[in-house]
Amino acid sequence: MIPYNKVHLSGSEEQYILDALLRGQIGGDGYYTAKVEKLIAESFNINKVMMTTSATHALELAMLLIDIKPGDEVIMPSFTFSSTANCVLLRGGKPVFAEVEKETLNIDPSSIRKLITDRTKAIIPVHYAGISCRMDEIMEIAEKNKLYVVEDAAQGVNAAYKGRFLGGIGHMGCYSFHSTKNFTSGEGGALLINTRDEKLLERAEYIRQKGTDRDRFLRGEIGSYSWVDIGSSFSPSDILMALLFSQLQEINAITKERKRVHDFYTELLQKYADRGILNMTKVPQECQSNYHIFYLLFQDMQARNYVMKRLKDKKISAVSHFMPLHSAKMGTSLGFKAEDLPVTEWAAQCILRLPLYPGLSSIELEYIGEELTSILEEL
Repeated sequence: MIPYNKVHLSGSEEQYILDALLRGQIGGDGYYTAKVEKLIAESFNINKVMMTTSATHALELAMLLIDIKPGDEVIMPSFTFSSTANCVLLRGGKPVFAEVEKETLNIDPSSIRKLITDRTKAIIPVHYAGISCRMDEIMEIAEKNKLYVVEDAAQGVNAAYKGRFLGGIGHMGCYSFHSTKNFTSGEGGALLINTRDEKLLERAEYIRQKGTDRDRFLRGEIGSYSWVDIGSSFSPSDILMALLFSQLQEINAITKERKRVHDFYTELLQKYADRGILNMTKVPQECQSNYHIFYLLFQDMQARNYVMKRLKDKKISAVSHFMPLHSAKMGTSLGFKAEDLPVTEWAAQCILRLPLYPGLSSIELEYIGEELTSILEEL
């Protein structure tokens, strides 16, 4: 079976993990955590980077920082992972689901405008497949209505919009380094803070350090640390950060390999898009992708399921993706209905993601291409 995804190793992971063990500091905020935070901040021009155990935790930390309270509304797409909504619900807020654009499956700015009320406090745009949302319009909407923008850039590490890296455009951004992502530590994430508000930056440290001022103590600013705010345990093990440091040093090479696969699919399948058999991933001119996902969108679910099954029969793992949050069990319990977001429902029913990872050989790609085109000719 050709898998949908395979973890890519740069080759230096073992060396750095062993070094972390020999340094004897394997808990949070050690030597490699500092190196990773510095590398991300410098590579992507971020004011403040705080490593977390996951993008889920990064989102939860962000909602604490912008002080989401019961009754506050946060606008987001429904075509996303549950963590995007859970971080709001955990603070007593209400997720408000917006429609996505058919061309990119990213949140539609015109839908955002229609959903703003006097209770709206923030927008969480999700950069699907490593392709940016229309961030200039979203930031304009936010500024006009005095809203926070927290980018869910879990899929968007090393992708950019009009020359600015994703996660570094909104007030905050959240990265994922899960094993399914382009660059991984198995589990891991980061909160990016782009504001220079000193009080907010200080509070971010407190919350991340279980509500204590431990970071100030570690810097020698105070003689001991104590409980000063609410918080939780967000910092990852330094062993995981050693693994991630190895991955991030190969960030451009990994992206180049993913682009190779992405470009192969684009050239192979363009004729089927031209014939109206399917839509496929398109990278808008103003976007620089990290090639996280290559997807096809069929005209209906029956066609998608047929192609997915036939590929599986040929030992090729192609998969669907998110069940929309608004029509999931939790979404309907909050009062949403499937018919609220027709484009989102269509996307979820018709999407098929093809295998994409570094190391996918030319022979494997040719095999996928031959089998896939043979199946598409049957539609």
